[in-house]
Amino acid sequence: MIEWIRFWITAVLLVIGLISFAAAVIGNYRFGYILNRVHAGGIGDTQGLFFIVLALIVSCNAALDILKLALLVVFMWNTSPVSSHFLSQIAYYTDNELWDHVDRFKVRSHPESEEI
Repeated sequence: MIEWIRFWITAVLLVIGLISFAAAVIGNYRFGYILNRVHAGGIGDTQGLFFIVLALIVSCNAALDILKLALLVVFMWNTSPVSSHFLSQIAYYTDNELWDHVDRFKVRSHPESEEI
């Protein structure tokens, strides 16, 4: 009986993880602006990874394997935001049309703005 409960919990968590990954892919194709794409990819990737690894933890019996999977989640949660931030910085410093997408901050923040 316990094996069936673990099986269904694992299946539900895997489906939630796959839906998160699918939402990230759809967000990457749907959004036209690079910072929106980075946000959708970063959030969907982190959430999808969490649910899939959580499903593996539920289905696993060995304590050492659970520890390894938990360390994997900690590693990915620390590196995914850093890589998303790095990509956003590259877009910020190299995109000449950035201020066309951010109208409300155009006057205050644009370094070449004529109006103050």
